[in-house]
Amino acid sequence: MGRRWRDGRGELVVGAENGVGGVSVPLEVATSYRARTKGLLGRDSVDGAILLSPANGVHTFRMRIPIDIAYLDRRLHVIAVRTMKPGRLGLPRLRSRHVLEAEAGVMAGWGLRVGATVEVRVDVDGVGDGS
Repeated sequence: MGRRWRDGRGELVVGAENGVGGVSVPLEVATSYRARTKGLLGRDSVDGAILLSPANGVHTFRMRIPIDIAYLDRRLHVIAVRTMKPGRLGLPRLRSRHVLEAEAGVMAGWGLRVGATVEVRVDVDGVGDGS
């Protein structure tokens, strides 16, 4: 079930049952070293979420805003959700293969919690899903 995305845009779907329903959120995909390293640094807000892949931990040094973090395993199951203030170092999660970042407080509203599975849909123009 290897996923190989490229830097770009798409959407994150939370809570869909058999591909139907759920909450759709704008998604930025960051897979290159440069894009993953930058993440949300220097931003005052986030439109939706950013997916860092591969990743098993994050930090919030030099960030301006608190953020929600969701750690995902290789099957896109949520294994942990945390809110981090600026200037913190998050502990790596051994089973984590991907990390979602968003503005603090929004993930609960999306229904994103431990045990949930998310779907990543990528734009056809430029971002491949590699599945």
